[in-house]
Amino acid sequence: MTDATDPGQPIAAVLADVDGTLVTKQKELTPRTIAAVRELRRRGVVFALTSGRPPRGMQMLVEPLGMRLPMAAFNGGVIVLPDMTIADERAIDPEAAAGVIEAGRAHGLDMWVYTATDWYVTDPHAPHVDRESHTCRFPPTVVPGYDGLLEHAIKIVGVSDDHDLVARAEAAAQSRFGARVSAARSQPHYLDVTHPTANKGVVVERLAHYFTIPLTQIATFGDQANDVLMFRRSAMSIAMGNASEQVRRQATYVTGSNEEDGFADAVERHILPRVPVSGGSGAPG
Repeated sequence: MTDATDPGQPIAAVLADVDGTLVTKQKELTPRTIAAVRELRRRGVVFALTSGRPPRGMQMLVEPLGMRLPMAAFNGGVIVLPDMTIADERAIDPEAAAGVIEAGRAHGLDMWVYTATDWYVTDPHAPHVDRESHTCRFPPTVVPGYDGLLEHAIKIVGVSDDHDLVARAEAAAQSRFGARVSAARSQPHYLDVTHPTANKGVVVERLAHYFTIPLTQIATFGDQANDVLMFRRSAMSIAMGNASEQVRRQATYVTGSNEEDGFADAVERHILPRVPVSGGSGAPG
């Protein structure tokens, strides 16, 4: 990782996770978080979002954060514009998707399937279905099975409240499917499986390419294991206080939790001092 303490390297872009980072446990943006994003934009810093959420789950963020840039839903599996137009999508190989479903169930996980526009479950009463509906602001479609859907699967999620089981399933998926998929926990109870180039590390690289910004000038925020890939590709990484010790150890800085306005505090402490004074009209994002 580039030395983020180098005072010669300004910060030109910020890429932030959503759940556990920008929003509270109640899935709300605080006034201080909204103000911090506005200040970044006013100072000319590109602000972008990446999340394991489906595109429709990102919609609640557009107006309060004034989003004008594409957003990386499904950890980069779908790039969606603020008006919810899909700009790019990367589906999982159908054969690998079927194998993921089979392997997840063999581990005792409840399995969900997402396409670019819809969410499918076989048991509407399974753990976390209601919570996910609240988070994403839309209910799942209940189906008897996933035959016919895997040609268009963008993300598959394995769910269990046995966190050790989810961790073992993550390791097993990475070992069995290798480079055919990207498999990482987005929450202790969620194992997200996406296209191999749909991960937050690739999102950092795409952001750098799109805006011609060096990786040495990008800062990233996150709280979960799947955020570590973007930590490794950015000059400055900031872990939330609610992150696990394993995640916190891999970040440049640790800030307060998402219940303590940790994002806004880190912007004020670590980002803005590294933003050059500019007379411009602000960044596009």
